[in-house]
Amino acid sequence: MTDIALPESLAQARERLSNALKKAERPLDSATLLAVSKTKPASMIRQAWQHGQREFGENYLQEALEKQAELADLDDIVWHFIGPLQSNKTRAVAESFAWVHSVDRLKIAKRLSEQRPEHLPPLNICLQVNISREASKSGVMPDEVMALAKEVAALPRLCLRGLMAIPAPANSLAEQRAPLAALRQLLETLQAALPDAPLDTLSMGMSDDLEAAVLEDATLVRLGTAIFGARTTQHATQ
Repeated sequence: MTDIALPESLAQARERLSNALKKAERPLDSATLLAVSKTKPASMIRQAWQHGQREFGENYLQEALEKQAELADLDDIVWHFIGPLQSNKTRAVAESFAWVHSVDRLKIAKRLSEQRPEHLPPLNICLQVNISREASKSGVMPDEVMALAKEVAALPRLCLRGLMAIPAPANSLAEQRAPLAALRQLLETLQAALPDAPLDTLSMGMSDDLEAAVLEDATLVRLGTAIFGARTTQHATQ
């Protein structure tokens, strides 16, 4: 952890989000803090939950499943899978998460649809967009989003909620806002083309660009280090 305790860092993260929403003249409930808990122990997630945090993001499947088992008594916790998703991992994700932010291929979406248990609500899906067109990043290219969205929206057991992106780093607020604005405009295009889909989610904004993301209508902002402290790097399995 950092030099402050988790309750204080969580409170600071919430205050930062609230201040950004006020500055953007948006309702304080129009964006949700997603606590990115990858590499952090279940005990820290439980502590954050005890202080009112309900939405948690995990990148590494095996680690997440172990934490979910340990925290099974927290029946109102909401798990988001935000990491790269391989075909051999889709069943466990479909069975164990409420949200997936990293869908960028129809094959993955079809598997999630087929493997989502009938007794669970439809799985909330965000399409990951390579908004900065970086060769090193996952995500569907912006000009391919519409075709993928139409196919995903038609799949049973899935609920297409919106878009996610991790833009390239930028130095100024204006430079940060440009790709985030492009993602917002993509969502607006999808909303017009798919009026029956509940496209209400922009998963964007992290520690370095939260304010820019809120100015561009982010609805889910992902903070990890700011809440839980610096990440550790132990991953034998993902």
